[in-house]
Amino acid sequence: MEQRPPNAEAGARVLVVDDDPTVAEIVTGYLDRAGYVVDRAGDGPDALARAAAHWPDLVVLDLMLPGMDGLEVCRRMRGQGPVPVIMLTARGDEDDRILGLEVGADDYVTKPFSPRELVLRVESVLRRTRPAPVAASGLLRAAGLAVDPAARRATKNGTELALTIREFDLLSFFLRHPGRAFSREELMREVWGWDFGDLSTVTVHVRRLRGKVEDDPARPRIVQTVWGIGYRFDPAAGSGEE
Repeated sequence: MEQRPPNAEAGARVLVVDDDPTVAEIVTGYLDRAGYVVDRAGDGPDALARAAAHWPDLVVLDLMLPGMDGLEVCRRMRGQGPVPVIMLTARGDEDDRILGLEVGADDYVTKPFSPRELVLRVESVLRRTRPAPVAASGLLRAAGLAVDPAARRATKNGTELALTIREFDLLSFFLRHPGRAFSREELMREVWGWDFGDLSTVTVHVRRLRGKVEDDPARPRIVQTVWGIGYRFDPAAGSGEE
């Protein structure tokens, strides 16, 4: 499998997966003009084959595909390696959007959409997946958790955590701001880099993160809900430093 650096916006490879040739052509044209290298696939098996041949930096993935839907394509790609995914969904299908986020999609855009907006979303997701420069002392530790931002690696009590790109960013942000309560709007702005969007994106990612860092996700102690405000990371509630 050919691996490309997933952190370069200029010349980044984007795989567009949509069975509607008109939509795929328009999206491809806008992304091409924005400077991206674009691959196209019309169904799930073709998307997986193209990803295996040239691993993308980001995937624009239609939820409704013939044969193998976008959720299954997303699951299989994530089984091969981390890759940001922007899901295309029909307007009003909130359950489908939540499912997309549950399987690890980083963002979604509802149809019909503005191609310019989609390009901005692509730029935003790629920008947020670029590792920021960190000093040698940049390792974050609290509550039995250790996060290495430079290596994009996180562990709990010495065991590596399988986090999506956005889950990793969310955990890193919490570790950098222990004890402070953040609203979902603040988390969307600081972690996602968006000033607008569906706040259920934050809710779903917090739930997924709890499932990986909490001893009992049904009774979260590390990532706590602050009623009427949002969420707070409590380092004193964990099992101690590594």
